[in-house]
Amino acid sequence: MSSLQIAYISPEAVPYVKTGGLADVAGALPDALSRMGNTVKVFLPLYSSISKTKYGIESLKSGIPITAASRNESFDLYHVPEKTADCEYYFIKMDKYFDREDLYVSPETGKDYEDNDERFIAFSKAVLESIIALEWQPDIIHCNDWQSGLIPAFIKYHADNHNYFKNSRTVFTIHNIAYQGLFPAKTFLKLDLDQKLFSPTGAFEYYSKISFLKVGLSLADVLTTVSERYAEEIQSSEEYGCGMEGILHQRTNDLYGVLNGIDYNIWDPSTDKLIKANYKPEKLDGKKKNKNALRKINKLPMVRRDVPLIGIISRLADQKGFDIFAESADDIFKHDIQMVILGSGDEKYEKMLAKLAAKYPKKLAVNVKFDNELAHLIEAGSDMFLMPSRYEPCGLNQLYSLKYGTVPIVRETGGLADTITNCNPVKGTGNGFVFKEYESNELLNTIKFAVEIYKSKNIWTDIMKRGMAEDFSWDSSAIKYMQVYEKALKK
Repeated sequence: MSSLQIAYISPEAVPYVKTGGLADVAGALPDALSRMGNTVKVFLPLYSSISKTKYGIESLKSGIPITAASRNESFDLYHVPEKTADCEYYFIKMDKYFDREDLYVSPETGKDYEDNDERFIAFSKAVLESIIALEWQPDIIHCNDWQSGLIPAFIKYHADNHNYFKNSRTVFTIHNIAYQGLFPAKTFLKLDLDQKLFSPTGAFEYYSKISFLKVGLSLADVLTTVSERYAEEIQSSEEYGCGMEGILHQRTNDLYGVLNGIDYNIWDPSTDKLIKANYKPEKLDGKKKNKNALRKINKLPMVRRDVPLIGIISRLADQKGFDIFAESADDIFKHDIQMVILGSGDEKYEKMLAKLAAKYPKKLAVNVKFDNELAHLIEAGSDMFLMPSRYEPCGLNQLYSLKYGTVPIVRETGGLADTITNCNPVKGTGNGFVFKEYESNELLNTIKFAVEIYKSKNIWTDIMKRGMAEDFSWDSSAIKYMQVYEKALKK
């Protein structure tokens, strides 16, 4: 497999800026691709929350002109001059659009910024102009989510771009199809493209509006999403496809599911500096020390019997299964368990969990916030990790949990179905506990089964070790992406 020139476009990436799992992918996959001998350049907006001093980000080129929303604009291109990672990072500086408190949502209104369409039109055009300014010709332009969904269109329908990028191929990755970049029809005029392109059932029109996601799905050479099961699900029904299932079904031969990996430099209990005691499969003593530390920090009492501690790290939303959790919570807490929850989200679930924590103070601790150190301790200190998602494109926490010997309890959907196999104590198979139907009774019965198996220490230790032995590293995912790129290049 020959080495490639790859432009990787994302609205966020760790360590610079993060709101969700896309940032983890964009911070890890490009590095893994670089280690394989490819040249990878990552392009991000330079949000005001990104510290130029902390990351050594410096100006590279100033005053590069673009046309955005029929206005003449300009941007500055910044970069990290010394390689701090395996790949190169470039930043689009347009203070008009990116010098804001939040990435996508106005703190004043709690709603999306009204000019999100213009912001990411400008970003998409600026990325292409940056590549031209660098006098670099990528083989692959890898776009992620609706924020960069317009890039295939600007390559295809802008004459200058089309000539410059005639040998480049576009790959578009769906991380969560529910986020679609949907704007009024008048947004199309801001693209400065031929108005004839905005036609019913065409790439741009979506129920009399414009969807940046649909543009990417329609015009990119190849599509990917973050697990094989999710690739099937989003073609199967409106429930999973969120209205895009028709176009995805039409492009089924161009759609590939590639499971996300995890960075074992960050997530490994034998080296993790954020937990109280390191441990590994052949020496698991540290697991108990982390469990006791997690209890202490969360003011959960030490109990005489060794009861299982269940961890949850999640956005508090319907998608993540908190509706069926709410229905079964009282029955769950009848059992000998303790639980620690970390996350924030819908106000109704924040209030519901606060009430439950007050009702069961010896069994439940709730942390409504983002706390990376606590997240690591929950993974290390919990016996089980609960992910009862309605849908889950890939999921990362179940993969972290496997590495930490924290046995996942999941619903069979998306990436959870691709990575967690149901435990069979008699056959000695499986790395977790899986339930099929999205129902509170199924969730309750699966937790009860896991709690029962936990009492058999030898069986439980075997399940832990099976999970800890699995490899979900980015290096194996990167190989699959290279295969996708080769398919794109043959287009």
